[in-house]
Amino acid sequence: MIQKILLGTYTRRISQGIYQIDLNTDTETLTNLELVTAEISPTYLTKSKEEVLYAVTSREEKGGVSSYDPQINFLNAVTEEGAPPCYVAVDEARQLVYGANYHKGELNTYKIQSDGSLEAAASLAHKEPTGPHKNQDHAHTHYTDLAPDQRLVVCDLGTDRVYTYDVADNGAVEEVAVYVAEPGTGPRHLVFHPNETTAYLFGELDSSVSVLSYDQTDGSFTQKQKVSTLPADFDGENGGAAIRISNDGRYLYASNRGHNSIAVFAITENGQHIENVQSISTEGDFPRDFALSPDNAYVVAANQNSDNLTLYRRDAESGLLTMIQKDVYAPEAVCVYFEA
Repeated sequence: MIQKILLGTYTRRISQGIYQIDLNTDTETLTNLELVTAEISPTYLTKSKEEVLYAVTSREEKGGVSSYDPQINFLNAVTEEGAPPCYVAVDEARQLVYGANYHKGELNTYKIQSDGSLEAAASLAHKEPTGPHKNQDHAHTHYTDLAPDQRLVVCDLGTDRVYTYDVADNGAVEEVAVYVAEPGTGPRHLVFHPNETTAYLFGELDSSVSVLSYDQTDGSFTQKQKVSTLPADFDGENGGAAIRISNDGRYLYASNRGHNSIAVFAITENGQHIENVQSISTEGDFPRDFALSPDNAYVVAANQNSDNLTLYRRDAESGLLTMIQKDVYAPEAVCVYFEA
């Protein structure tokens, strides 16, 4: 069986845009890397149910989001002055796309048109005081995606906050709750447990995962546990990156850039407690992203600085990963997106 994977990249050195690679589950190998479309630094990708592709883009020194039809034909790009976003997500119910702009500290919303193209809808900049870390010089919005109750959750690395918003059909947002993390956490990404009332927040700056209880009545988060993603004896530079959860809600995975590993956690107590069960090398440098295959049988990690992918087999019972292929060439890959 062949599973198609799209790769988002930086184009600072050798990459030319968005790539595709095959996961052959019969041979358990990644093969047939090919460029599917030229694009400047498409660092994050997502697709709608209609198979329209949305990608971060940079065009004529402006940043924004590009749209492509299911055959990867360009539809349009919505850009504005300044740096591009670093994250994009689709809201099917409201027909919106959300973008997180790290450099501007902004949340952006875009309206999906009938052909899948985009139109700018609204933007909001965070103004709160920033955290103590050197990378918290101002607001740095890093994640914008939906909670199970269809509210919008936004992580801001610069302000040490996670914001919850109500969203109108036209893309306008209204703040309903704010979770304040410990100073210097640097909230980067977040995933929800299948129980819909527990979330896991990855702190980029202190390499931590916080277990948060989510109250759907008011959109608020409450911390229940906080653990490190690093071994106790590691004392080098590290930044947390991607965080994923298994479909059954039993295991959590988080990547470390610096330690260059994936930390594996067992989830217990109905999602409220996690315990580290493995730390495995990504066999490369700076694993900005990784993804579980749709059936959760495999994990693919992308090492940005060493231009390679690593393939793991995943044990469904233990949650543990076994490396089965490494040194698969993929230039400047920073987003791994399994196509359905």
